[in-house]
Amino acid sequence: MDNKFNAALREVCLGESAAALVTITRVKGSTPRKPGAKMLILPDGQTFGTIGGGCGEAEVRQQALNALTDNSSTNYWVNLTNDVAEDEGMVCGGIMEVFIDVLPAGQGESKELLAAYLDALAEGEEPVLVTLTGTSRPEDLPRGKRWFIRLTEDDAAGTAGEPVQAALRQGAVQARERGKTFVLETVLDGTGKAELLFEPAPAPVELLVLGGGHIALPLAAMAKILGYHVTVIDDRPSFANKARFPGVDRVICGDFVKSVQELNPPPKTFVVIVTRGHRHDKDCLQEAVSRPFGYIGMIGSRRRVKALLEELEAEGFPREALQQVHAPIGLDIGAETPEEIAVSILAELVNVHRSGKAQSLKL
Repeated sequence: MDNKFNAALREVCLGESAAALVTITRVKGSTPRKPGAKMLILPDGQTFGTIGGGCGEAEVRQQALNALTDNSSTNYWVNLTNDVAEDEGMVCGGIMEVFIDVLPAGQGESKELLAAYLDALAEGEEPVLVTLTGTSRPEDLPRGKRWFIRLTEDDAAGTAGEPVQAALRQGAVQARERGKTFVLETVLDGTGKAELLFEPAPAPVELLVLGGGHIALPLAAMAKILGYHVTVIDDRPSFANKARFPGVDRVICGDFVKSVQELNPPPKTFVVIVTRGHRHDKDCLQEAVSRPFGYIGMIGSRRRVKALLEELEAEGFPREALQQVHAPIGLDIGAETPEEIAVSILAELVNVHRSGKAQSLKL
């Protein structure tokens, strides 16, 4: 969920108007978005977020407006096979199930819980959101009922008996371990069959940009558009300041290696090395390959990159670790300008993050 979507959802939750919150719950085959993708539809047809665009999204939007008219939440399967979607230029070949949850006009438990969940996300917490998407006991456990689980606490937010809490916590642990949204079919309170949608908190990509030069400017700005949490480090005050990088989350002016060590980025952080010279590149790369980063990329010509990697291997750095470095950095799109190079780098970051199959420039 991006900031614009969250802001719109928060406004709905704190206001009096109704809205339909659509969430992809299951997919079969090839679909443009995966379980957990969301779209918010207002009664006037205005939408926030996307579940993939094209004819499939338009179909769901109409179903959501129907659900708002009926004031009834529902599950809906969308067929995205070629025969249905080819006229719109969409060739997916898959099927996806969505849960269309009507948030009724006025205030209520569901809106209050969603608002509290958004607050928890904004404060840096990582709760698991649980939604009841199917039930055999609608009188006791209505479809659309929600909880969110803080795994550091013993109880689920919301109201539920102890057996229900046990089922919720067990599923929440699985969601956190998998890092993916999934539906769990279970029995609540011994008799009531239910389908529960477990959604782990969306964790933004942590991007560490080492170097504040010409490429870092468009790279940092576009990374924020993608929703990344961006830190820029440079040892020059004129390059490492908030005036130069107004939209990023953190700007650090200091020695590259010392700053990384003091910052101690979390595992799986993406690191882009775009310093101004060979010596700084080498220092940064030495520090980076010694950490469990999710991605390490370094700019440079093929000749210079090859020489530096051979130099580090001769100094004792494991070949396996050096082979994971994306250098030269980026995807092969023929980029030349700083802005084009930034696009190439970001394309590779997305490719790695989403397990894509695009062609890298790395040796």
